[in-house]
Amino acid sequence: MQHGATAAATTAALVTVLALTATAPQAGPQMSRSPLGAAIRAALIDAPGLVSELTAAPPTAIDPIDPYADEIARDLALLARAAPRLFDPDRPGLGPADAPTRIALFTRADCADCATARAELAALAARMGFRAALFDIGRDAALAHDLGLDMAPSYVLPDKMLRGAMPAIVLERYLDD
Repeated sequence: MQHGATAAATTAALVTVLALTATAPQAGPQMSRSPLGAAIRAALIDAPGLVSELTAAPPTAIDPIDPYADEIARDLALLARAAPRLFDPDRPGLGPADAPTRIALFTRADCADCATARAELAALAARMGFRAALFDIGRDAALAHDLGLDMAPSYVLPDKMLRGAMPAIVLERYLDD
């Protein structure tokens, strides 16, 4: 038996004896619990590891494994490679022409959510002073495919991709980061 299991078993036995002593009906005059308490105290002082193993915090991994680390690294590398096309200042877009391009919007012509996304992003770009590059998910199918974008609207920032319609307040939070 391992030391940890032995210590746990010993401590459990001591706790059980204490519980039984405290709750058992006494068969005669009130017996003093001090000899038992003194014996338990002495045992715990002699072997402090008995309690410390039970009260210690569970061990934590120094480098926990992130199940998404590889996918995140792949996406970030993909975004870095695509950045010149995604954030090209000469690309048609929304917002002030001389402002930095901070987001790319992929839309589709027959998409009601895309029209709303475009209008909200235009207002946000004008108010916050950035430029949004515009892409058509059909005409720019190769780029959309490379990025794994399969729905419109989709938003691409330098460090993340957002699929589906986003309210302006949510986009603003992403852009403030």
